[in-house]
Amino acid sequence: MLTRITKLRKPRNLLLLFDILAIGLLMFYKDEEASKAMGIYASALIALLYISNILLEKVTSGDSYIFMIVSMLVSIGAIMNFSIDQSLGIKHLVWALISIGGFFATYFLIKYVDIWDKLMTPLILLSLGLFLATMVFGKVYNGSKNWIIIGGDGSPGSGFSFQPAEFIKLALIFIIASFYYNKKYYENVKYSSVIMMGIVYLFIGFLFLQKDLGTAVMFLAIFMGIQFIYEDKRGLIFFSIVLTVLAVSLGYFKFAHVRKRFNIWLDPWSEAGGQILQSLFAISSGGFTGVGLGLGYPKLIPVVSSDFIFAAICEELGVLTGIGVIMMFLILVYRAFKVALVQRHPFYRILAIGIAISFGIQTFLAIGGVTKFIPMTGITTPFISYGGTSMFTSFIALGILQVCSEELKHKPIESEPAYE
Repeated sequence: MLTRITKLRKPRNLLLLFDILAIGLLMFYKDEEASKAMGIYASALIALLYISNILLEKVTSGDSYIFMIVSMLVSIGAIMNFSIDQSLGIKHLVWALISIGGFFATYFLIKYVDIWDKLMTPLILLSLGLFLATMVFGKVYNGSKNWIIIGGDGSPGSGFSFQPAEFIKLALIFIIASFYYNKKYYENVKYSSVIMMGIVYLFIGFLFLQKDLGTAVMFLAIFMGIQFIYEDKRGLIFFSIVLTVLAVSLGYFKFAHVRKRFNIWLDPWSEAGGQILQSLFAISSGGFTGVGLGLGYPKLIPVVSSDFIFAAICEELGVLTGIGVIMMFLILVYRAFKVALVQRHPFYRILAIGIAISFGIQTFLAIGGVTKFIPMTGITTPFISYGGTSMFTSFIALGILQVCSEELKHKPIESEPAYE
């Protein structure tokens, strides 16, 4: 009897129960046609998440709980997006289904193809190509030229649209990991660390030209975090800090929308501060337990399904659920760093550090902006916010992290890390 109760209390069974109850409750508040479509896609997502968690326990020897944590975050995101907008909710479910497939494809590709530490130059060229394509063909949205949109009405979500910077972010982690893993081979190259810094700041320069300063902050955080751990020339770290201060100052004085966001942060009661005020009102009106799923007014907040979805969660599901979401991200980042600590292969250790920093800084920027802890950056919350590119690349990063959590016996393990 005790064994049966224990099995029922497995995390995946509790997740299944939560999904069924939440989706069932939402369907009472929507029209019959939307409820039918929601039921089909939601059932597919619930089944896929449940089966994926079972399958992952069979195929991986690593940390299978990181996927469980993300499964819960994706479920909350799907529920909230459907509560906010039925059509966006269905699109979010479809992207979640596609992204889970991307997770498993990435997992097997990274695990069984052993070339990833040798691709620094091709990834640099590919990233530069994507940046140039964005500069030429990109569309301006919310002040930033960071979308490539083919077809539709020219807005994100219409036609075929994606953010190249999301894919470049993953390439950047591989580039930095490859450099520090193979650094002993660059000892004969004069100023190799300076050249690496130049490449990273060239990427950040492109982001400045695109006025995508939120993503630029993420690139800086990833590079400086890894640089702080692995760079033996400590003066370069101080130089990076100085460049960061200069870049932030330049962004403030150069771009009007950055000054606007900073001024709103200082004085949200100004004429342009309606967005953050609506966010704070929504969080406060939800109280500790929320007004109830489907009973809030999240649409009063502009771009709530992407940038401000955390406020909608707090309004309808309560601050208690908001704290739970933050805790889940903290656990995810903690387990990612733990993966890096136990991974013996230096290259995959650095990858895990980069992904941990990426998830951590993205969550901090997203939730910090919504709660007025920091100025708004326009960064989405991983796995929860609506956005196909963000969802897909986040699951790719998770697939990479899943491989990093395993003991990679088939790969050469060096007694001393390559960077030493």
